[in-house]
Amino acid sequence: MNTLPPDIRAAAAFLRGNLSGLIRFDTEYMPIRVVLAPDGRIVASVMESMLRSSDCALHLPEEPEDQEQEVIQLMVSLERFEEDGEYGHLADRWRIYHGDPPDVRWAVMTIDFCKFGKFAIDGETMVFPNLLSDDEAAVCRLMNQDRAADLRALALRFREIDIEEPRLVGVDPLGFDIRGQFDVVRIDSDRDLVSGEDAIAHMDELLASAD
Repeated sequence: MNTLPPDIRAAAAFLRGNLSGLIRFDTEYMPIRVVLAPDGRIVASVMESMLRSSDCALHLPEEPEDQEQEVIQLMVSLERFEEDGEYGHLADRWRIYHGDPPDVRWAVMTIDFCKFGKFAIDGETMVFPNLLSDDEAAVCRLMNQDRAADLRALALRFREIDIEEPRLVGVDPLGFDIRGQFDVVRIDSDRDLVSGEDAIAHMDELLASAD
């Protein structure tokens, strides 16, 4: 993964750290939860009316903590996929993050345009593959089997959230996703991670810095 320009990296990191928000389709607004597919597109459980709309936008997060908190706005195009088809694994990925879906319909979303703070970013620039996707399952399996206490310590130290039964559900060059009982906690990396081994080493670095 080539180093991203600072504004693109900031927007990408913010998106990965805010997986719950609102979708606007035509004039309607509905809560939505999303995940990032390995190819960089967005995945969500959706309503039929969302799939039929030609004017959809995501607003993440749904409720900023204060007026100064950033919000990312994404114009998106939805493409239907079937759970028992070629992209069914994306529905499984969504469930790993969020549990039971609110609908039986599924969509992958291509980003057409991004607005983040003062930056207006071409959507194609925001869609790039997770180059750690081949190592992701092994890293998650190792951390969840042997190092749940370390995941709990990371969430408590860097997000001030105490997760009794943490599960590592995602790893990418920009950080880690730890699932708790009610939500997914994002731990950002201050450098681009280049492999599964590098991701584990960086978690060890973060833990050591907290001592």
